[in-house]
Amino acid sequence: MSRSGVAVADESLTAFNDLKLGKKYKFIIFALNDQKTEIVVEETSNNSDYDAFLEKLPENECKYAIYDFEYEIGGGEGKRSKIVFFTWSPDTAPIKSKMIYASSKDALRRALNGVSSDVQGTDFSEVAYESVLDRVSKGAGSH
Repeated sequence: MSRSGVAVADESLTAFNDLKLGKKYKFIIFALNDQKTEIVVEETSNNSDYDAFLEKLPENECKYAIYDFEYEIGGGEGKRSKIVFFTWSPDTAPIKSKMIYASSKDALRRALNGVSSDVQGTDFSEVAYESVLDRVSKGAGSH
C-alpha cells in the first residue's frame, strides 16, 4: 500500500507478468479506480507502434504505464528489450490528481519486479521515442 493508502490491484500484477514473462502485451496503461483506492489496468495492447502507445497518454490526466521497449544496438549486435515504467503527469492535469498519482507511484513501482528504467513525463517531449531510447540505452534510471 502507498503513502496515499492506494493499493495495487491483483489484475495489475497479472497483466505485468503477462507482459514480462509471456510477452502477451506490448504495453499496459494503469489508472486509479473511480474511488481512488486501487491502481487498476485501464488498457492493454500488443500494438508495437510506439506512437500508438503515446496516443493512449491523455493530455490532461495522470496515468502509469509499462512499455516493453525494443531498440537496436549499434555495431550489428541486434535488438534489446527493456521494460520501462512511465509516470505520466502532464502539467495540465488537476493538482489533486497529480498529488495522488505521485504519492501512489511507489506502491505500483515496487510491486513490478523486472522494470529496467523509469520515465517521468510531464509533456510529450519527455516521453518521445528518442528521449526514452537515450535513457534505456545508457541505462540511466536503472534499478
